[in-house]
Amino acid sequence: MTVQRDLEDLLAAVLAACRQHYGERLVSLAVFGSVGRGVPRPDSDVDLLIVARDLPRGRVARAADFRAVERAVAPRLAALRSKGITPELSPVFKTPAELSQGSPLLLDMVDDARLLHDRDDFVRSVLAALRERLERLGARRVWRGSAWYWDLKPDYAPGEVFDL
Repeated sequence: MTVQRDLEDLLAAVLAACRQHYGERLVSLAVFGSVGRGVPRPDSDVDLLIVARDLPRGRVARAADFRAVERAVAPRLAALRSKGITPELSPVFKTPAELSQGSPLLLDMVDDARLLHDRDDFVRSVLAALRERLERLGARRVWRGSAWYWDLKPDYAPGEVFDL
């Protein structure tokens, strides 16, 4: 419970730093993976989805832009490390248009994402539409130990084409 509680403090700091840095451009901030599910280990990454308007082009430029957020939360990360908790921020950056086109990443988030900020329920509606589509397909997430995969269409017939 202590790891989760300490990471909640970190998430609050990340949210504040993202609001400060991205300002009105910030559409959504979500945490997913083990931290989103509430089952982090001391060495868990903090998987983040940042949806913002007018992001720089390309992953490298977007990561460079995010460094302002990393600098803002660096003291919090250092405090966690002194307790033996060693998270790394692992952000994915999307514009609203990019996320609306769909992404395999959304399969990681459909059941586990926690929305820390979601203007106009943008990500919530994207995930709800995907969840509805998965239900129509009969898709199911299959757990094997601590890992999982999606069986997207259990009644799939060879040669059949379907869209998510």
